[in-house]
Amino acid sequence: MPLKTKIENDLREAMKAKAESRTGTLRLVLAAVHNREIEKRGKGQENVLTEEEITDLLRNEAKKRKESFEIYSQNGRGDLAEREKAELAIIEAYLPAEMSESELQAVVEDVFAKLGPSGPGGFGRIMGEVMRRVRGMVDASRVQDAVKRRMTRIDDGK
Repeated sequence: MPLKTKIENDLREAMKAKAESRTGTLRLVLAAVHNREIEKRGKGQENVLTEEEITDLLRNEAKKRKESFEIYSQNGRGDLAEREKAELAIIEAYLPAEMSESELQAVVEDVFAKLGPSGPGGFGRIMGEVMRRVRGMVDASRVQDAVKRRMTRIDDGK
């Protein structure tokens, strides 16, 4: 079942169950999908989002919730932080499972073996290739950390 259809069906179920938090979150997600479709139509593209585009949108929405949660927690706004945390959990349920650290490390090692760390734009070149391979399966900050750790091992002579 397409992801958008699943979210729409889950919204109907949440409305029937009178689950206000879930209903509100799913409405926000569907509104973001609808807005992205309108953007595409304005650019002369087909206005139907692919599964990958919807997944990217969900990742962006999840990232917003994580950042808001951290800000609210740091500023003593536990009530708002909990709301963001609940929304984050609902959104994450629609995201594919993230790649494990060992799987990510294996991809980084493979890219290093093929491209090598040296040369102009070494870090950027490696980051680009790893991101191309793991797109949608892992957060870019985790990729950056893994590549930096690997490059540090090279600098240390390991």
